[in-house]
Amino acid sequence: MLSKRVIACLDVRDGKLAKSVKFVDTKDIGDPVAKAREYYEDGLDELVFYDITASSDKRNIMLDVVEAVADQVFIPLSVGGGVRSVVDATDLRLAGAEKINVNSAAVARPELINECAEAIGNQNVVLSMDIQRVGVNPEQPSGYEIVINGGRTATGKDALAWAIEGERRGAGELVINSIDADGTKDGYEIALTAMIAEAVRVPVIASGGAGVPEHLYDVLTQGSADAALVASMVHYGDYKVSELKQYLHDEGLKIRIC
Repeated sequence: MLSKRVIACLDVRDGKLAKSVKFVDTKDIGDPVAKAREYYEDGLDELVFYDITASSDKRNIMLDVVEAVADQVFIPLSVGGGVRSVVDATDLRLAGAEKINVNSAAVARPELINECAEAIGNQNVVLSMDIQRVGVNPEQPSGYEIVINGGRTATGKDALAWAIEGERRGAGELVINSIDADGTKDGYEIALTAMIAEAVRVPVIASGGAGVPEHLYDVLTQGSADAALVASMVHYGDYKVSELKQYLHDEGLKIRIC
């Protein structure tokens, strides 16, 4: 059995660490490089870096910030935002990213997943999905819809169908970003995460809603997630990464403890 992972997410806007609630009311809250180093030294398993306006601004990701973060952490670094081609993915790898996240551009052109998987390996390609609850309907039978461009654009795509297609096309990991739970600290979307985790064979990362350690435990057990992504609860100093991991270990989960 593989260890469960705790992953911190750095949403970056204009080179600054940012945080939103349900993908709106975004505020700058600090220096992403300093936070990356802090979490790494406190035992973080993996770091995710999103340039949250690269897709909506139709520009490339800020490679200088990626390089600065990669210089400070020596754990897997996963990077996304504005990845539209194999060239973009390769540039990020050269800047220090181990894994590449595709999102909006992959929805527009699903072949991007295949191309990146062939170029850099399935294990290094992550399909990040921004998902909104819409209720069961003929177009979205799962009750969840994929949205893109930082939550600004509805696509009509059913979230479960897209997850299955993403795995088939070569994504080695899936990130389930719940817009409804994002930044609320009320807990992850357990039903959504479990539904997708049970339908695919690749690792699933739950994202959006963590507020207390119990939320991580719930999504890693009831939600069948392989990893729990945290942001607000560590960015604002409510908890340390090491405290979260110790709690999960004490609750009987297989967790890497430094």
